[in-house]
Amino acid sequence: MLALAAFAGSATSVHADTNPADPAKVILTAFEAADDGFDMVRTANFYSGWVSEVIFETLLSYDYLARPAKVAPKTAEAMPEISEDGKTYTFHLKKGIYFSPDPVFKGVRRELTAQDYIYTFKRFLDPKNRSPSASFLAGKIVGLDDLAEQAGKSGHFDYDTPIAGLQAPDRYTLRVTLNAKDYNFLNVVAYPAFGAVAREVIDAYGQQSGQHPVGTGPYMLQKYVPRSKISLVANPEYRGYVWDFKPSNDAIDKQIVKDMQGKKMPQVGRVEISIIEENQSRWLAFQGKQIDFDKIPETAAPTVLDGDKLKPEFTEQGIQLQRVVDAGITYTVLNMQDPTIGGYSNDKIALRRAIAMSYNNKEEANLLRNGQAITLETLIPPGVGGYDSSYRSSIGYDPVLANKLLDHFGYKRGVDGYRNMPDGAPLLLKYTSNQGSISQEQSELWKRGLDLIGVRTKFIVSNFADNLKAATSCELMMWGAAWNADYPEAENFLQLLYGPNSGHGNHGCYKSPAFDALYAKAMALPLGPERNQIYLQMNRQFEADTAWALNTTRIRNWLVRPWVKGFKKHPILHAEWQYIDVEKH
Repeated sequence: MLALAAFAGSATSVHADTNPADPAKVILTAFEAADDGFDMVRTANFYSGWVSEVIFETLLSYDYLARPAKVAPKTAEAMPEISEDGKTYTFHLKKGIYFSPDPVFKGVRRELTAQDYIYTFKRFLDPKNRSPSASFLAGKIVGLDDLAEQAGKSGHFDYDTPIAGLQAPDRYTLRVTLNAKDYNFLNVVAYPAFGAVAREVIDAYGQQSGQHPVGTGPYMLQKYVPRSKISLVANPEYRGYVWDFKPSNDAIDKQIVKDMQGKKMPQVGRVEISIIEENQSRWLAFQGKQIDFDKIPETAAPTVLDGDKLKPEFTEQGIQLQRVVDAGITYTVLNMQDPTIGGYSNDKIALRRAIAMSYNNKEEANLLRNGQAITLETLIPPGVGGYDSSYRSSIGYDPVLANKLLDHFGYKRGVDGYRNMPDGAPLLLKYTSNQGSISQEQSELWKRGLDLIGVRTKFIVSNFADNLKAATSCELMMWGAAWNADYPEAENFLQLLYGPNSGHGNHGCYKSPAFDALYAKAMALPLGPERNQIYLQMNRQFEADTAWALNTTRIRNWLVRPWVKGFKKHPILHAEWQYIDVEKH
């Protein structure tokens, strides 16, 4: 067996009976959109995942300070042993990890075991769960897809049926065997959605599991008002750890290590999260010290920033700025199943291409986002493995050429100046946006562009959680979306367009045999230059079909109050609460 050594920056356990968090230390924060509950098998909602990171625990996670991001043990004692053929991973769990107290356990401490991870992984392939994250495991683990297929026929997923790919030789050992070598499997294991759940909890709460999350992480849910308020408190069963992360070359690391080294963690006893969808309201809350740290809205950037630095009135308050380019993309889904814009004939491709060419990404980046964004050329954002800074998209803002394209393919203008379909039927687009001022401004920018090419559009506004549900079923014609990296390699973005993932992250139901063949070819190659070349070909195929309209990568300007210590925004992890401290004030 080959073995990977444990990463030096991982945290060491505190052998204590209670969580060291101080109830008097509170973090006040806000989300810009609502979660969708905390049963991560049933949602890919970004904000649900943010909270779930501190409630549930994965076998592996990421080192807090290391840049670029590096995988490190979480509930596993060390990095896994890997077989010579690269297909079998053996994890040894730490002993003495317990789930947070819950009536389901009838007053008995419930220890985490390898069987909990077997159950957790199986849930993602249970057809009844319709998991949007099923693609992370589908086709990968020996016997798991067969079990799911049987469930599809019988209507019952038998969790008690053993499979060769998920075995527990003893209480604390998990052995995972893959169908084929997977060069991103350690990143997959670190995906927060695979945090362990207890079967008896899911059996007890059923469809309400998302409102009753029970995990082994540092926090547990105390109060939940959907789409309004989330209150977390320290999990009394959490084992704690000593803060002992090693600095990277980042300039802020030296101060972070000075402030945090050797502390028993977590320090923060309570986290209060408000859902504030309006940028201006959230900004006012930060100014009023009702939020301890937040990313400033792009609209406030001229007020706060002088170039890439804080203006004096903010530095004088002791506020710290952390400026980070998102490991993520924003884009507009174009539904390939929609009768108006979907399909693969030349006239349909021409319509989608013209739509994409009508939108001015530079204006979004420079005006709507006040320079706090970068226009995208590729599906892969900066900072993610496979990104090529020299790549240039074949689709740019060009309404003149877009008009010529529509003329050529028979989308003729009517007497009102708006175009019809080639068969003479009215052409009407339906663009769905999320709530909030930036989404409204994007809709206005879309309207200006689409008016220039004579395409009438209806704009629909709904909340993010509902839009995500509809998009997961490929029900939205056009939707302004964003994707942040679940792990730092391009597969995580390209799988959003993989045909078998339709309805599971592939929100436009794009199914291209050419793209899918390239995807399969890339997955069989080790991470590196040869695989990255296939990624470039996949980008070109995506552009040829114009499955989306790519938009921007956002620059996040995080403002941190002086009483918050140890804060550093991670490119993959989202919840800092278990890594930071608060000076009482």
